[in-house]
Amino acid sequence: MGSRDANDLDAGGGVSLADLTTLRLGGRARGLVRATDVDELIAALDRLDRAGEPVLIVGGGSNLVVSDEGFPGTVVQMAQDGIRVGEVDPARDTVVVVAGAGVDWDRLVADTVSRDLGGLECLSGIPGATGATPVQNVGAYGVEIADVLDEVQVLDRATGAVEWVSPAALQLGYRTSALKHRSDRVVTAVAFALTHDGLSAPIRYRELAGVLRVEPGARVPVGEAREAVLRLRRGKGMVLDADDHDTWSAGSFFTNPVVGEHDLPHILERIVARVGDVPIPRYPAQDGVKLSAGWLIERAGFGRGHPSADAPARLSTKHTLALTNRGAARTEDLLALAREVRDGVAAAFGVVLEPEPVLVGCRL
Repeated sequence: MGSRDANDLDAGGGVSLADLTTLRLGGRARGLVRATDVDELIAALDRLDRAGEPVLIVGGGSNLVVSDEGFPGTVVQMAQDGIRVGEVDPARDTVVVVAGAGVDWDRLVADTVSRDLGGLECLSGIPGATGATPVQNVGAYGVEIADVLDEVQVLDRATGAVEWVSPAALQLGYRTSALKHRSDRVVTAVAFALTHDGLSAPIRYRELAGVLRVEPGARVPVGEAREAVLRLRRGKGMVLDADDHDTWSAGSFFTNPVVGEHDLPHILERIVARVGDVPIPRYPAQDGVKLSAGWLIERAGFGRGHPSADAPARLSTKHTLALTNRGAARTEDLLALAREVRDGVAAAFGVVLEPEPVLVGCRL
């Protein structure tokens, strides 16, 4: 099963959670189990639950902020691998691709692009495991998982039942779902319905359209879309690189705030009073208007690289929405920076930014 007792791991006792997260932060857990298939996962969780052992389920660790004190229990790492590509479904004119929860996300995207399947290419370069994508309803460059999701295989820890559920049952929203912030239902595999004509999803994101030199709404070869997205993400420090501390992050730390129509005029008034009558990025949202968190952070006075070149935790030098570990940070350093940015934006504009990562043993 790949289970190891804490005493077998290293001289420090337990497993370092910093080694399991893209922020490279966090204390230690008592032990680690790697579940390579669903049967192993069920057996491991049953054994740990019967022992009364707290469990932290981890995939790629790209969306976790773990406290310096660590986690008082065992980490179960999702390692269910394998990608299965179906035949063309003539009724829907799509191809269903099924991936285990532990499959590296960008590996899956690259695989589908190599097969000329379209739908995932705009999500290229996002770190993490496939199982986390429906939980967060991951999105980038005008595409969300909700746009391509076919079904999700879920383990109910209370009953041990494993079943496929439809996207409608997941209450997918902006960077959220009915699976977020709960551990009683665990994603074990994900199925995506993709196009098979070699073309991308319609290019909706204006910045990406500009790089591709097409009008918004156009479709381009999937390989071209993937390469353009990777270039954009690398330029923002959003593609993992062990030698680049700008990528030692959890990606975008804050979600873009959605402001209700009732509150919007007052907030816009405060923005104009501070920065002048300039174009304000805003986009339609289900419950109001979505503002750009990165834009607000910069206009509140937090520039790239804030607070200083020698700070252990800094805003990325490439993108103000990423909070980064410069190599010697502690989790508390990162959280102090997050609080400073959150409180500064709230004081300047009356908008409270919410963290996107899952916080384990800590809070803002």
